Amino acid sequence: MSNQKPPSKMSSNENIAGSDVERGQRSSHMPLWQYLMQDVDPKETTGPLAMYCFMTGYIDVISFSAIFVWCGFQTGNFAQLAIALARLFEGAPGFRDLTFHKADQQALCSLISFQLGAFFGRLGDHIGPHKRIWLISGTFVQALLTMAGAIAFWKSGQGSISGARDLPAWTNALTFVGLAFISASLGVQGILGKRLNTQFGTTIVLTTVWVELFTDPGLFNLRQRVKSRDHRLIAAVALFLGAFVGRAILGKLGTAGALGVAVGFRVLMSFQWIFVQSKMAVSS
Repeated sequence: MSNQKPPSKMSSNENIAGSDVERGQRSSHMPLWQYLMQDVDPKETTGPLAMYCFMTGYIDVISFSAIFVWCGFQTGNFAQLAIALARLFEGAPGFRDLTFHKADQQALCSLISFQLGAFFGRLGDHIGPHKRIWLISGTFVQALLTMAGAIAFWKSGQGSISGARDLPAWTNALTFVGLAFISASLGVQGILGKRLNTQFGTTIVLTTVWVELFTDPGLFNLRQRVKSRDHRLIAAVALFLGAFVGRAILGKLGTAGALGVAVGFRVLMSFQWIFVQSKMAVSS
């Protein structure tokens, strides 16, 4: 007779839990912290990253409508500062424009704040840029920064939409504070998106996405799904929709109200990472 014992219920349960981890699923046997410390699968992040692109358009249109400064597209702000510097050497001595214009001050404020937000995102490199807990926390930080911006604009008592470039809607100190907060929120978003290394890029600047989209070998292959092409199209459409929705809400609720809605979006987006599938465990 064989002395072999049948497998116990405990070992059977352990095997089930282990197989759930390998499939990247949340098992009732897996501790919550262990689940949160798993790496998400970047291939399964289409939904959250599309929402990131949506928020880029949404937030950017708020700042551009008021002061014609993009708080996410920092290339334009950086070039604007170069123009401001070149202006110092224009004209005859004694007649040169040495003023640091309000628009240039706002561009500098946005640029510095964005970089500080991206620098804060380096924290994710220590936690793990693909860790579920970091993606949830980083998105929630974006919501907090957006909320701080909404409060600053609400307290500023200034308008939301400018009709001319030389008549900005934001001019006082509190609007600079608000601009800094919303620019920093996009800086945090940019580094989270970049570290996932998908077709969505940083989810902030889509110039590279446009170039790669129209040079994609599968651009006109309409009869089948081409992931590289389709995800770039999703990014562009999501940003467009974000700008459209942002401007519509801005016209109805004003800056503080529109940013309040953005806070709600971002809080919901932070929970969205809970449902993204984890990476498949590598077999030893």
